[in-house]
Amino acid sequence: MIQRTRKPAHVLREAPGSPPLAPSEPRPLGETRTWPRSFADRLTDPLPGIRSLARIAREGTTRPDPESLREVARLPVEPGPLPRVDADTVAVTWAGHASWVVRVGGLTVLTDPVWSRRILGTPARVTPVGVPWEDLPRVDAVVISHNHYDHLDLPTLRRLPRDTPLFVPAGLGVWCRRRRFTRVTELDWWEAAELPSPDGGAVRFDFVPAHHWSRRTLTDTCRSLWGGWVLTDRHGQRVYFAGDTGYGHWFAEIGRRLPGIDLALLPIGAYAPRWMLRPVHTDPEEAVAACLDLGARRMAPMHWATFLLSAEPPLEPLRRVRAAWAAAGRPREDLWDLPIGASRVLD
Repeated sequence: MIQRTRKPAHVLREAPGSPPLAPSEPRPLGETRTWPRSFADRLTDPLPGIRSLARIAREGTTRPDPESLREVARLPVEPGPLPRVDADTVAVTWAGHASWVVRVGGLTVLTDPVWSRRILGTPARVTPVGVPWEDLPRVDAVVISHNHYDHLDLPTLRRLPRDTPLFVPAGLGVWCRRRRFTRVTELDWWEAAELPSPDGGAVRFDFVPAHHWSRRTLTDTCRSLWGGWVLTDRHGQRVYFAGDTGYGHWFAEIGRRLPGIDLALLPIGAYAPRWMLRPVHTDPEEAVAACLDLGARRMAPMHWATFLLSAEPPLEPLRRVRAAWAAAGRPREDLWDLPIGASRVLD
């Protein structure tokens, strides 16, 4: 049960200039909890209304123009073998869109796994999945950022054993348990849980805010929460997975409460037209700004080159993020602009 006698974690604040809040005590794995009926009070901006939908219908600006679609053939895809790792190694492999294979603390963690070619309401993927399912090691955990179909894909989840630990936003546990998953941990913003690792330690999963929203049907808008995840091993190595998010104040707060992020997996695509998508999807320049706000040492772009969800040319996100990174004066080697299927290992 949520404690109603104190303020929820997401509204706790300290005085300006005060040290970061101490990390919260880990919640028990798999606990059943009671949540509010709606998380609409967490929205950063109002959701698009009838006028916005009418403008989209009038302007037809949700797909790249035919000329720029020729760039699809040049989208970077370079599948390779997964790197060898041990319990002290952190490695990431981009499977496409927001799906990563994260090796941390001796565990294999999937983020927003979508191995399907088609998902509901979305054009088919234009590039193959970067890691064949049969090449995956044993999956030790899955983190879900929110319930949109391009991030929560039931056909992919059904490939997993039902006792696979799932870490999901508040309010999404019922959906998972109805699909017979038995080890579901749902968290509110700024809450955490720990999963034991083979080396006798544990990997910590912190659920952090994002500028986004949730909906899976016409009747469940904002019934579950949305956010990102920070994974920390026993050595303090940290990987931040942003999920879907617009740009805003939460990045600086995440960096303050969870300092020392070694790698930020940040979305750079699905941003045009800006008048509609700015509140919920960062563009490449905003993603670089978010990395700076986080205080993250490295950035790996995602959420592009897989599904054509919006109007920007397919290769434009890559061109713009490289330019923004250089303009920020960051070392080129710290921008991990990976092809789909490629891997990198933290030093």
